[in-house]
Amino acid sequence: MNGYLLWAFAVGPALIAEALLARYEVLAYGARWRAPVTELPAGMPYARGAAPDNPPDAYLVYLDGIGKRRVRDTRDGGQLVTALLARAPELRVLSQVQPYSPLADPLAERPVWAWLRRRIGLLLFLHNVMQIFVAADRRYRPLYNRAVGRQIATQLRLAGYHPDSGTPVVLLSYSGGAQVATGAVDELHARLHAPLLLITLGGFHNGANDLTHAEHLHRLTSASDHIERLGTWIFPQRWPLVGRSSWNRARRSGKITVHPLDPATHVGPASYISRTAHAPDGRRYVDRTADTVIALIRAHHRSPDTPAPCRLT
Repeated sequence: MNGYLLWAFAVGPALIAEALLARYEVLAYGARWRAPVTELPAGMPYARGAAPDNPPDAYLVYLDGIGKRRVRDTRDGGQLVTALLARAPELRVLSQVQPYSPLADPLAERPVWAWLRRRIGLLLFLHNVMQIFVAADRRYRPLYNRAVGRQIATQLRLAGYHPDSGTPVVLLSYSGGAQVATGAVDELHARLHAPLLLITLGGFHNGANDLTHAEHLHRLTSASDHIERLGTWIFPQRWPLVGRSSWNRARRSGKITVHPLDPATHVGPASYISRTAHAPDGRRYVDRTADTVIALIRAHHRSPDTPAPCRLT
C-alpha cells in the first residue's frame, strides 16, 4: 500500500502539470509562437508505396492511436502499414503525421519527455489522451482541426500530392486518431480539393466534426471493443437522440457504413492489429484488418457512390 502511495505522490504533480499544459500546443500554434515541424529525419521518405511520378490510385494517411510518440511507426512496429503496402502497391502511404501535436512535434523526441519515458512511461500515453479531449473541446476544436489539417496537407504535398488532381485521399485512423481525421476534413478540402474517404478503426471521437466534405466514412468496429463503445456513450453528439449533431446528420444521409470485425478488442493480444490472434477463416487479425481496408478503398475507387452494403448505426 505504501508503494502505491509513494507512486501517487510522485506522479500526482506530473498529472496536474500535464492537465494544465495540455492546451499549450494548440495555443502556441494559434499565437504563432512556434512554427509547425515539416522536415522528417534523415533517410525517411515522406511516403512509401507507389512512386509519385506514376500517379497512385490513392494516397493513404495513417493516423495512429495514443501510442503514437514519434515520426516512425510505434504502436505495432509498423505492422499494419507494412501489411497495407504489401497488399496494395497502387497506394502511396504516409504514416508520419503526429495526430496529437498541432505543432507536428514528435513527443518521444522532446528532451523532457525522453527523460519521463525512462521513469514514468504512462505519462506519454496520458499526454496523447488529453490531446484527444483538447481536440474534442468546442473551445479549441476549430484551431486544433486547422492545425492538424494543415499538417496533413503539408505532408501530402511533400509526398507528391497535387491539389485539384482528383486523386483520392484516404484517412485511416485508429482509436483517438478518428477525432483528428474527422476534424481535418474541412481543412483538407479547402487546401487540396481532394476526394476524401475516411476509415476509422476502433474510432474514439466526439461526433461533432462536420463530415459534409467527406465522401464516405467506414467504421470498422467490434462488439468486444469497449473503448470504442465508451466514445459512443460519453459524447452526446454520438447519441441517436441528438439528431442535429454532425455525426447523426451524416448517418441519416447514408454517409456512414459499419463493418464488424468481431471479436477483436481495442488493444491487447486480440486487438484489430494482432499478429497472434486468428479470425475464424484462419487469417491473423492484422491481415483481416488490412484486407478489409484495401477492399473498401478499391470498392470506393471503382464506384464512390455505392459503398459496400452493411448496417448503419
